[in-house]
Amino acid sequence: MQIISSKENEIIKHIKKLKDKKYRDLNNEFVVEGIKLVKEAIAENTKIKQIVVCESCIEDGTIDKKTLYEIAKYNCIYVTENMFNFLTDVVNPQGLLAVIEKESDNLEINYNEDFILILDNLQDPGNLGTILRTADSVNLKQIIVSKNSADAYNPKVVRSTMGAIFRVKIIESDNLVDTINEIKKHNFTVMATDLKEASSIYDEKLSKCAVVIGNEANGVSKEVLNAVDKKIKIPMLGKTESLNASVATGVILYEYVRQKI
Repeated sequence: MQIISSKENEIIKHIKKLKDKKYRDLNNEFVVEGIKLVKEAIAENTKIKQIVVCESCIEDGTIDKKTLYEIAKYNCIYVTENMFNFLTDVVNPQGLLAVIEKESDNLEINYNEDFILILDNLQDPGNLGTILRTADSVNLKQIIVSKNSADAYNPKVVRSTMGAIFRVKIIESDNLVDTINEIKKHNFTVMATDLKEASSIYDEKLSKCAVVIGNEANGVSKEVLNAVDKKIKIPMLGKTESLNASVATGVILYEYVRQKI
């Protein structure tokens, strides 16, 4: 088997460039890394363009034989340990990564869903990844993100989703106000989190509704607040005025679960 050891190799240069959002968008691809995520990608029948395998991780048993058998069905390339370390962002890499084609079909909003989650200018990749993972845990199949939000295919986001990136459709909105107005036409009640003049989330019926989660520092934008039907908040007993965006999302989503069951 041929083992790539040069940074000048065209495949290596291509994968390295996929760390950049513009290049990911241009090629409609992103990278997932680690044994679990690559196996999740296989299990979810994603469009795997290429799998990169670190030679030394085969020899030392880091990658088990069952996984090696599974990935052998795909277009695999083998690289030296130094070359894999050149490609990875992970401190202790497992020697396996894959280039995945983004889902580009059927990115319209599915109005048959009971609950729609909307993210307005969310900036922290860790928050976005956690929200995607939480959304997957309550069986949401789609999330709407504003165009200026963090990139869902950022490597940090992808890692923190723990595989949810393959199951939750990410719909990017060029204009969130227009999107909200369109959602309202389909008989959804649209709510936004707000600290002022808002009703308790526990007093609202979370069915056939959409909820907007705002920016970590500034909350939901004024334009979006003016477009929604209701403003909601999570009651708090302590002195803390607001919750982390991903924590707030978790509280709201699991109130939705409570009402469902």
